[in-house]
Amino acid sequence: MRRPIALFRDERGSSLIEMALMLPVLATLLIGMVDLSRGYSAKLFLEQAAQRSIERAMNGKKETELFETLKAEAAAAAEVSESAVTVRYWLECDGVSQNTSPATMKADYENSVCNDGESQARYVNVRIQKVFTPIFSTRFAGARLDGTYLLDGEAGIRVQ
Repeated sequence: MRRPIALFRDERGSSLIEMALMLPVLATLLIGMVDLSRGYSAKLFLEQAAQRSIERAMNGKKETELFETLKAEAAAAAEVSESAVTVRYWLECDGVSQNTSPATMKADYENSVCNDGESQARYVNVRIQKVFTPIFSTRFAGARLDGTYLLDGEAGIRVQ
């Protein structure tokens, strides 16, 4: 009778049991931090790829042929297909965009001019999208139905 009571009062090994209870919580937190870090790194990679493609517009001549290659350059830098890259360019007169639709964007950019006395500005914007798959898929915090996330990297510059 004395042995079971002594065993009940013995506290040796209690820290091992506490650790066994807390280990799944700590492992989940660690995996979550790793996933968050990977996702943030992937987003930064996309933004840097967009910035690199924009640098060509900054450093080169501001000609239309250059803008036509931005999509291919951004896709190559981000390691995505060209369908995941959107290049926009537009003219603003006194802060109001002159582009009427994406179909006429190039013609509007090349041929439009502002009226006398209006300030003129031309802009270029590159947006890259890529799917990020976390270690463990989830259905909350902006996730898509399959547990992945759609990341965006964007850069823009005024070229005139």
